[in-house]
Amino acid sequence: MRKTSAGLFVSLDGVVEAPDQWHFPYFDDEMGAAVGATLGAAGTILLGRRTYDSFAGAWPEREAAGGEDADFARHLGDTRKVVVSRRRLEFTWRNSEQLEGDFVEAVTALRNEPGGDIALSGSVSVVRQLLAHGLLDELHLFVHPIAVRHGMRLFEEADTTLPLRLLSSKAFATGVLHLVYGPAESAGDGGYEEARSHLPRSGE
Repeated sequence: MRKTSAGLFVSLDGVVEAPDQWHFPYFDDEMGAAVGATLGAAGTILLGRRTYDSFAGAWPEREAAGGEDADFARHLGDTRKVVVSRRRLEFTWRNSEQLEGDFVEAVTALRNEPGGDIALSGSVSVVRQLLAHGLLDELHLFVHPIAVRHGMRLFEEADTTLPLRLLSSKAFATGVLHLVYGPAESAGDGGYEEARSHLPRSGE
């Protein structure tokens, strides 16, 4: 089964909306390498419609312009892109197609296909669905040292918790934390009675 990873830029107060308005001052070689290790190395890119529209409206032009980002733009164009949307879409960006059928069944089938890993960038609604159905192997959060103070958060309010386990962490020179989480079992029903044994004691 192919590994599925999602990467999101997130503020210190949990905002993931419109990162283009606040994250660019923190984008450096370290972050570029981390993004390239997932999105740039993927065999398939899974995207929500809004993120796809943003990508398709920018990267083909950047490829044609031949600037510093042309190589990465060409790579994105050459990579298979699968778009999640409830309405029928028409595509002009090469190697683009729509996810067909039931979301869980279609993503499961996609994960079982041969090929390289599956990566997501942004696409918050799709990430939420993958997490809810246990279809996401790695959640890469690039936590920026800024409180945006308005906008959509990654995790919506719900009656149930979503336990995760930390797979790796790295602090960038800009102050961004690259945190990688994977699925985890429930943390259990422990309370203060269990926790108090871990409090420091006098003389220790």
